[in-house]
Amino acid sequence: MKTAVMTDTNSGITLEEGRRNGIYVLPMPVIIDGKDHLEELTLSNDELYKALNENKDIVSSQPSPGALTEMWDSVLSDGYDELVYIPMSSGLSGSCSTAKALSAEYDGKVVVVDNHRISVTLLDAVYDAKYYADKGMTAAEIDAELEADAYRNDIYITLNCMKRIKKTGRVTAAGAAIATVLNLKPILKIQGGKLDAYSKARGMAAAEEKILEAVHKDLEEKYADVPVEHISIGASGTHETEEEAQKWVERIKSEFKGYHVIYRPLSCSIASHVGTGTQGAAIGVTARSLSGE
Repeated sequence: MKTAVMTDTNSGITLEEGRRNGIYVLPMPVIIDGKDHLEELTLSNDELYKALNENKDIVSSQPSPGALTEMWDSVLSDGYDELVYIPMSSGLSGSCSTAKALSAEYDGKVVVVDNHRISVTLLDAVYDAKYYADKGMTAAEIDAELEADAYRNDIYITLNCMKRIKKTGRVTAAGAAIATVLNLKPILKIQGGKLDAYSKARGMAAAEEKILEAVHKDLEEKYADVPVEHISIGASGTHETEEEAQKWVERIKSEFKGYHVIYRPLSCSIASHVGTGTQGAAIGVTARSLSGE
């Protein structure tokens, strides 16, 4: 059985990275001032950040059913018997449930995994899926393995600006105004596809410290029994310069010596909800050994 692995750009895996590693990647749509864009194809991170800073009307969207099934058909005609599709968590988007409904027409050849992950933790799951597929596992077997490990990950992010999250309705206008005046930075936690308030800090430096403390605590308690080579530490954000991104990555690497650290910018569809200047760190348990990567 030859099984293909497919995800979307919410994983942080670029189209080129996917091509290099035998992973199919679907560009996610973003709508700016009523105009449709596709991540990487017609919209770059820099272009999105410019639109965010100009306070344009920006919303993310699900892939159209036609775009999704067209890609499935193309993959299956590329010499594969079946495919496993791993979109972002159903807890954060309706795209997973839509894909599951569409897959019913494929007689089991398309298996949609609700891995309850997003961003760099979803990236880890996709590479695990490829690892399993290369070992000859079927799509159903890969689905079972990924869902068994779905909740073994945690993400902590801090927002530099309350403007975008206010638009989502997750915080009131008054609450956002008070936070801005007091320079309060919210720290949010994503686990199992749920976005919750975790803490808050005055200023970005203090917020970064709270994120690092949270990751250290999880490593010492929640993931104490997991070998280091099976833990991935992720760094991400909506950094507007390479220097800002590199500074955050180096901070993570120096803080978690001995661990495998990866960095990806937040995808355009995620960035549209959190704005520029967002930073985050994540922990994910992987099936494959990361030693030497």
